[in-house]
Amino acid sequence: MKNKSTKADLFEIGGERIGCGERLNIQLPVANLYTNTPVTLPVRVVRGREPGPTVFVSAALHGDEIIGVEIIRRLLVSSRLEQLRGTLLAVPIVNTLAFLHQSRYLPDRRDLNRSFPGSERGSLAARLANLFLREIVGRSDYGIDLHTGAIHRPNLPQIRADLSNPDTLRLARAFGAPLLLDSQPTKGTLREYTTKKGIPVLLYESSEALRFDEVSIRIGARGVLNVLEAIGMLPPPARKSRAAVIKPVLATRDSWVRAPASGILRAQVALGEPVVEGQVLGMIGDPMGELDAPVLSSTDGVVIGRVSMPLVHEGDALFHIAELAEPDSAGGVARRIRQAEQQKRKHPRIV
Repeated sequence: MKNKSTKADLFEIGGERIGCGERLNIQLPVANLYTNTPVTLPVRVVRGREPGPTVFVSAALHGDEIIGVEIIRRLLVSSRLEQLRGTLLAVPIVNTLAFLHQSRYLPDRRDLNRSFPGSERGSLAARLANLFLREIVGRSDYGIDLHTGAIHRPNLPQIRADLSNPDTLRLARAFGAPLLLDSQPTKGTLREYTTKKGIPVLLYESSEALRFDEVSIRIGARGVLNVLEAIGMLPPPARKSRAAVIKPVLATRDSWVRAPASGILRAQVALGEPVVEGQVLGMIGDPMGELDAPVLSSTDGVVIGRVSMPLVHEGDALFHIAELAEPDSAGGVARRIRQAEQQKRKHPRIV
């Protein structure tokens, strides 16, 4: 049974009005394909019974980055949302066409997350970017955008954001990922747009494209709930897990170590592992056994991304290293991952 809402209480999007305490699926029109099949942007609007902020949670800006879709699914079935204040805009699949093709890109090979702010009369990517900003971001006070690494390039669960914004820093710490990376956004990305506009938006990176990783999913799902608590949209749970209160490690710079030669990589470090400048991260050999080239770390830090495919060409990016604000805190990254693993084993059915 729907609650009666006054006109002032109604939230309008896509020609629909949603009252307090209501939930509704909205399909925002994007364009028609040459088959005359409509392309839409699916949105789940969840409104609390009491007023509060509006936050968006989005996934699959790149169609092959599917972990965020599962994070949002778990969020939407969580009983915690019965206590929601304010409005949640959940967009589990932003790039529907790329998602259907299990591809990072739209059919015209454009990268949606290099197409912001877009335009109403541009390419399909430009129109979708413009629609997302106008209907979702433009209505929100905060945002969480969920991503993964590329195929064969898993990422450590991490938050990337402009941490010079005090609100963004506060929410990044609340999320509970093992590592925070203070980084400038790439041109044309959603994060570049929201950073310029001063909208606090977190980018959660974890695992790799076209793969599910349970620990990454759990950290992400719990992290979204943590942020909703931090902005007053949810009350804190009666019992808080130890994993949720661990302070994340802060990284201020990052760089890639590239292959010094072509061949077959034998990696010697894992995600989350501390490294020091000059350390051997792996060895590159050739099928004939005539090559054995070391891959050396260029700095002290923590491995936050790496290639998993052992076949590499000279110049390929192999290991992503984050330099820490407090170098002695490197061990905390691996400790946070171990705690998440323990939570998985103790509570296999709980987010």
